[in-house]
Amino acid sequence: MKTRVKEFRNQANLTQQQLADLVYVSSRTIISIEKEQYSPSLMLAYRMAEVFGTTVEDLCCLKENRELEDQQREDL
Repeated sequence: MKTRVKEFRNQANLTQQQLADLVYVSSRTIISIEKEQYSPSLMLAYRMAEVFGTTVEDLCCLKENRELEDQQREDL
């Protein structure tokens, strides 16, 4: 799933480890989310959104991801 975690993290001048510590996960989890290899749970997305002062919808590009998923289904 595409997210804006890396973008928001860089704007906040946080390292991956600092963000991980703030949201109670490992730095590997943050790395995997940023590489789109792992989709955060709803609670983790909520915790990160709180850190960045944004919404889960904006952080996780929910509208864009839904449109991509819909397009993939139409292509089947």
